[in-house]
Amino acid sequence: MPAFNQNAVINALKSVLPQGGKPIALHEPSFAGNEWAYVKDCLDTGWVSSAGKFVDRFELELARYTGAKRAIAVVNGTAALHVCLLLVGVEQGDEVLVPTLTFIATANAVSYCGAIPHFVDSEETTLGLDPNKLGQYLAEIAEVRAAGCFNKLTGRRIKAVVPMHTFGHPVDLDRLVEVCRQYRIELVEDAAESLGSFYKGRHTGNLGRVSALSFNGNKVITTGGGGALLTNDEDLGNLAKHLTTTARVAHQWSFLHDRVGYNYRLPNINAALGCAQLEQLDGFLVRKRALAEKYAAALHDVKGVRFFREPPGSRSNYWLNVLLLEPSEARERDAILAATNGAHIMTRPVWTLMHKLPMYRDCPRMDLRCAEDLESRLINLPSSASL
Repeated sequence: MPAFNQNAVINALKSVLPQGGKPIALHEPSFAGNEWAYVKDCLDTGWVSSAGKFVDRFELELARYTGAKRAIAVVNGTAALHVCLLLVGVEQGDEVLVPTLTFIATANAVSYCGAIPHFVDSEETTLGLDPNKLGQYLAEIAEVRAAGCFNKLTGRRIKAVVPMHTFGHPVDLDRLVEVCRQYRIELVEDAAESLGSFYKGRHTGNLGRVSALSFNGNKVITTGGGGALLTNDEDLGNLAKHLTTTARVAHQWSFLHDRVGYNYRLPNINAALGCAQLEQLDGFLVRKRALAEKYAAALHDVKGVRFFREPPGSRSNYWLNVLLLEPSEARERDAILAATNGAHIMTRPVWTLMHKLPMYRDCPRMDLRCAEDLESRLINLPSSASL
């Protein structure tokens, strides 16, 4: 078998990406629609803050696109995830199952609730939480009681699980739903990266009681900063809206707040940007899929690497494209990162695993060998729709 050739990887990427010397970012927003007109409308009318017609429109169009009954717009995806956990009853001292291979926001949102992240492993088929391995693990350490699921080793309640659809690739949700039902654990989908991704024909974010989306500047569509909660439970939707608007009781002039709430409202000017971006979402997805196909073709015959394709039964938004080194070539990861960035092609490794971060090193965790293996050989490639 021919030896691994770093230059072959670089040349394959260059054959896909535009040339000309300009640095190629990992993921840039694209503004080619009504962004200027909608933002100008906010400026002209003065409706730039936490209420306005674009907030209502953005929520309605998000719900329509995803198939969820309700969408509640908030300031960012982390805020959305925080409120999701509160809505399903996560309390101080609870444990919440989260993948160690995720962005920091997943674990941080658990901490905001005073709860403890409990780290679980991923699978290479989806890059997300491994529901089969989780089921086997819970059979060993969990006990279902009248008050819910409890960790026999710590004595704490295991209240929820938060799968994250990594780089837009849906997790095996059917199996995870089975595990949640068996152990009476709430399912909260971290769909921050998966707007435009479908699992067995259904948009991500619809199988958990609540889910979170993100519209950060590097996401498929952006509101600058922003996020949203999705739910098919009208009562939860109403409560989410109430909690994220400081829990203020509606009145013409008085300021009555009936519980601890959060000032998580998405400003109208950001929602205006989001409305214009949503109008272009289908086109973004077509172009991102075309880019993924070009990467797949260019890398097909390169020894020692594999372009990651969407899991069976799913349709991914290919938010961030993924190059996986074969295990025998994991030692080449940093050299490839250095060479590509040196050639002005922005590539990145996956996030540092959560259980390796100083504030989470002492949290409970299962065997994490797959996530640790993926961390050692995963590289993200430039993925902007404009490419």
